[in-house]
This record gives sequence, C-alpha cells and structure tokens, in this order.
Amino acid sequence: MTHILAIDQGTTSTRAMVFDSAMDVVASEQKEFPQHFPNSGWVEHDPLDLWETTLATCRDALKSSGIEATQIAAIGITNQRETTIVWDKLTGAPIYNAIVWQDRRTADQCRGLRDAGHDEMITQRTGLLVDPYFSGTKLGWILDHIDGARTRAAKGELLFGTVDSFLIWKLTGGAVHATDATNAARTMLYDIRKGRWSKSICDLLDIPMQMLPEVKDCAADFGQSDAAIFGTPIPICGVAGDQQAATVGQACFEPGMMKSTYGTGCFALLNTGQTPVVSQNRLLTTIAYQLDGKPTYALEGSIFVAGAVVQWLRDGLQIIADSAETQALAAQADPHQNVVIVPAFVGLGAPYWNADCRGAAFGLTRSTGPAEMAKAALESVGYQTRDLLEAMSADWQVTGVQSTLRVDGGMSASDWAMQFLSDIIGAPVDRPKIRETTVLGAAWLAGMHVGLYPDQATFAAQWVCDTEFVPKMDEETRQTKYASWKKAVQATLSF
Repeated sequence: MTHILAIDQGTTSTRAMVFDSAMDVVASEQKEFPQHFPNSGWVEHDPLDLWETTLATCRDALKSSGIEATQIAAIGITNQRETTIVWDKLTGAPIYNAIVWQDRRTADQCRGLRDAGHDEMITQRTGLLVDPYFSGTKLGWILDHIDGARTRAAKGELLFGTVDSFLIWKLTGGAVHATDATNAARTMLYDIRKGRWSKSICDLLDIPMQMLPEVKDCAADFGQSDAAIFGTPIPICGVAGDQQAATVGQACFEPGMMKSTYGTGCFALLNTGQTPVVSQNRLLTTIAYQLDGKPTYALEGSIFVAGAVVQWLRDGLQIIADSAETQALAAQADPHQNVVIVPAFVGLGAPYWNADCRGAAFGLTRSTGPAEMAKAALESVGYQTRDLLEAMSADWQVTGVQSTLRVDGGMSASDWAMQFLSDIIGAPVDRPKIRETTVLGAAWLAGMHVGLYPDQATFAAQWVCDTEFVPKMDEETRQTKYASWKKAVQATLSF
C-alpha cells in the first residue's frame, strides 16, 4: 500500500488525485457539475451530482494512475464547507438539494436571531457570526420547508451533514455518519471550546441532535469504503474542510503563519495556536485543524467572491472566453482609469458581513472596456485580501507574526494578480511549488495517519516556495488606491 487517494469536492467541480509515497501526484481527474439558482441569492447543488462526480473522478484517477485499488493505503477528503445536505437514514436519498455556502436565503432569520440578542451566545460558543453563510440556519430551512421533515428528523429518520459527511456515508455504504472538527466548526452548531455540539444552539434553532454526525480529529478512522465501490475496502483516514486542508497543505503549523486560498471565494487563515482569539473586527474564530484530540485555532476572513468575479466576466458579461485571458487584458488596461469593482454579488463577507448588498462598479467612462474591467476584477481580490489582513493584525497583536502570505488556489496562478496582491498589502507573497495545497493537505492527513507520510515537522520542512512576489508599488500609490477601494465599499454598502 504505497499510494493515497485524495478527494477534493469543491463548489464548481470535484477532483480526485492519486499521490505516491513521496507525496507526488501520479494522477488527477476533475469533473464540473451544474449550479442551480432557483431564486435571487439562492445557490444549490444536486447532492447526487456531488456523489457521482466523486465516484467517477476516483475511478478515473485510479485507472489513469495505472495502480490497483489494493495499493491505496487510505483515502483523504476535503470539501466545500458549510454546504448543507439532509438525507434519509435508510436509503441515503437526499430530501432536498444541497444548500450551498454562498446561499443567502436565511438572511431574514439570521437578522431575527441578532435582533433577539442571540448573536453573542452563538459567537461565544462557535466563534462564528450569525450569518446565512453557515449551515445551522440552512438546516433549519430544509426542516421547515420540506413536508414532514421535522417530524421525520425528530423520529431519527433523517441525517444532516456537510459534504464530507455525505461522502463518508455514501463511501461506507451508510455504515459511518461522521465529520471532522474543522467542518463541524463551520455549522454554527458546534462549541469549538468544549469540542461538542451545542445543545443550547440546537434547541434555539430547533435542530434534533440525533441528526448530527460524530465529530472526529482531522486524521482519524472514518470507516472503510464499501468493497463494491473500488473492488476492495479502503480506509478513510483524513478529513478537513477545504480552507483548513489548504492551511495544512501550506504547512502553516506555527502561530503567526498565514495562508490565503483563491478559488470561487477567498479565505485567509492566521494560525493562532492553542488559544481561540475573539475577533473585534468581525473575523471568524475557527479550528485550523485538530490532531490527537487537540484543536489548533485560527482567525479566518472569508471573501465570498474571488475567482467567481472572473467567471462573471466570462459567463455574465461574456467579455472573455477563458479565465486565463484576464492577466493579459489587465496588463493592457489604461493606467489613467481608476475603475473599481466591488464584487458583492452574494453580499460582502469579512470584515463587513452584509448579506443584503450587491455588486457595483465605479469610475466607468466611455473608454472603459474589457481590459479595464479585467484589471478591476483582479484588483478587487487584492483589495479584499488587504481588508482581511488589516483586521487580523488588529485582532492578534503578537510580536513575531510572519508578514509573508502563502497563497494557493486557481487564481494564484496569475502572476499579475499575485504581484498586485503583494503591492497592495505591502508584503511578500509566496506561491508554493505544489499549488494544489488543499488536496495535498487531505492526502497528508490520511497518509500521516496510516504511517505512509512523515510527521508535522518533517512535512513542514519539505514545503518549497516556487515564486516570491515582493512589493514594487510606492507607498503613496498603495494608499491612494486602497482609499478608493474603501470609498467604493462604503458606497456599495449605502446603496
């Protein structure tokens, strides 16, 4: 058993990768699946699309790797977080579509919880803000809107899980209903200090606790895949939500280390060690990873739209045919035009947390064209990242914090975007040699648990920087441009 099969179930596609004993990729397969938008601000997936693309990519990756399933030592899983699924305990059939993390349908309920004064208790226990982003109110919505769901849930006939739990259930043939601490920490139902589901919050949201999965370490025994799936049972030994898996894959194991992942959204995590830091700047306190029963905490800032703003240029405005075109277009933009895009298509995340505002563009002229729009789209990601880093610095004023930001995810491949990021934050940006850090993190967790991969310290020592971007922008320009962004955000919020 010399290989690891790692599953990366994301927001727009599912990937499976096979890693060898040296943690090198020997096969990778990816499949996209449909997005569903039944109402304004609603985002859904068919849970069976998530399962079927997982199954197909795993089988394809095994086939293209040329190895047998019997050579797979373990499976690691990383997944889009907060996305909520409810399924029948006996049949495994979902009772409704998966409500995706981007979905805003429970904004009114969250506002009601805040108005009733419940937000302080929820934040103290979970480290999260009361927001439709998280799973708790999504789960409540499904129970309230599907005929008979509450009655069935109370009888123990229905199960809830984030995507990892659903995949574990399906892979094990319904034998295991479990999640890991990082995914549990994103539900708004989990007490991150006590390490257990919060009865107080479940009672408040009328969530039957028998629906909830067992919570385990990130590296643990999550059961075995059904022998019929791959021809032999394979143990599932590593699970982490995508941003936490990226934190692990970037080897951000020391307090003060930071990483930022640029996918559909952008998520920056700052390792704060064994102490959960309470944010005064509307950041999230979360679990970075949990090993040997001991959680390591992080401050997290979540940007809802990062790579999705480039998808909007392609699919919405249709001014580009391929996402890769934005880099060349941005380089051609008129430097005298100050176009600012605030991509609040599904509201603004940290540090603003406004679910109701929507996107806006400022500074348009008659000569504004695709190049200027592409530049503004890429710059918006850098501006939003600076918002997060400034909030983190204010919350965690500890000497010795590393100023270098480690980056990964699809958009990190853009040299233009990463150079602007370094320029606007005024700090080095390191892009690793292995950019698929999310799936690498899941693979390492699984491989480390079964003894195939090295311990934390050795793994961290193997991290290699491929490209370092250093600031080239002068301080006056940096502050002037950032001031324009802040004005644009305030105008968007006021609208």
